[in-house]
Amino acid sequence: MKQGYTISFSFNCRSFVKGKLRERIMLKNPEEEHPKKAFGWAARVQSEVLSPFKFFRRATGEKDVALKVLYCGICHSDVHMINNDWGLSYYPLVPGHEIVGEVNEVGSKVEKFRVGDKIGVGVIVGSCRSCENCANNLENYCPNYILTYSSKDYDGTITYGGYSDILVVNEHFVVHIPEKLPLHAAAPLLCAGITVYSPLRYFELDKPGLHLGVVGLGGLGHMAVKFAKVMGAKVTVISTSPHKKKEAMENLGADSFLVSYEQDQLEAARGSMDGIINTISVQHSLLPLIRLLKSHGKLIMLGGTVKPLELPIIPLLAGAANDTMTGRKIIGGGVSGGMKETQEMIDFAAKHNIIPEVEVIPMEYVNTAMERLVKADVKYRFVIDIGNTLKNSCP
Repeated sequence: MKQGYTISFSFNCRSFVKGKLRERIMLKNPEEEHPKKAFGWAARVQSEVLSPFKFFRRATGEKDVALKVLYCGICHSDVHMINNDWGLSYYPLVPGHEIVGEVNEVGSKVEKFRVGDKIGVGVIVGSCRSCENCANNLENYCPNYILTYSSKDYDGTITYGGYSDILVVNEHFVVHIPEKLPLHAAAPLLCAGITVYSPLRYFELDKPGLHLGVVGLGGLGHMAVKFAKVMGAKVTVISTSPHKKKEAMENLGADSFLVSYEQDQLEAARGSMDGIINTISVQHSLLPLIRLLKSHGKLIMLGGTVKPLELPIIPLLAGAANDTMTGRKIIGGGVSGGMKETQEMIDFAAKHNIIPEVEVIPMEYVNTAMERLVKADVKYRFVIDIGNTLKNSCP
């Protein structure tokens, strides 16, 4: 377990006693040096359930925006981080990187926001702002990016996420929420939305008439279907759950549906897809998906699997003699998006009425929601009503 502590030394001439210097060493949590009292829910140790937690936020700097948190989505990454599945977690850990709130204070040099604005904060709250990726509006790929929670901030303290009442963020890492978007439904766009939108754009899977597969119909998957349909794609949902077919086609607008373990269905669709957005975050075989691609097809990996996946090489190169439409295929990936693209995505969603399907829950339901999320028992994103249900009841 990583600890975010500093050691400070204090000396005083009165500490000299009988010719000896008394050295006072004080172990202090650096967050306590911040002036803004905050309250949220945290996991104190790895894999622990969340519980009420008092902590501190930094003062609003000259380029900072302070906001009252209204809603925060629950991402599957939150579960991974609580469990330290990726070895990145600091505790206590306050999750949450799909944050929607209202500005209640701005720094003296803030230019883009004012008090009362409805805003969003996503996966990152900092970057170096000087590397090649930052210069190209790809702050999410900066070698020194700062995650919204469980990451070392500029001052060495640990960031806390949106399962809390207030947040202080540099304005560069904040986006406007258009009036047309319901605030509770806007929250998942800040991770799930941008995570699928960005690769659709970058890998040029946003062209009308392309055939796109979407693997997994959860938080990311249902957003991939919605964006791809508006972009003009033919969309096939690929799932292990046959009961999701009606939902995928009638509610989300998918054109077809494949059950991933039905070999006859996969065989009939072999070599038919220009691209596949794979949102699965558990162990699974890639070969059936590669076979669904046309030559020059692209398999885009977005699920953060804990264990490595086996990658068959021959089907990427030329395929076997009995394969159809094989060879010259690409496997890529991505995470989140830069700030410019995130605002573009939010505006695109508002323009085209792309609204995530959410279940709004009170704060005290969060641990039950986590259990349901692991079982895929949600359509399709939990969103915590922070503004109305987060009660400062910590002793």
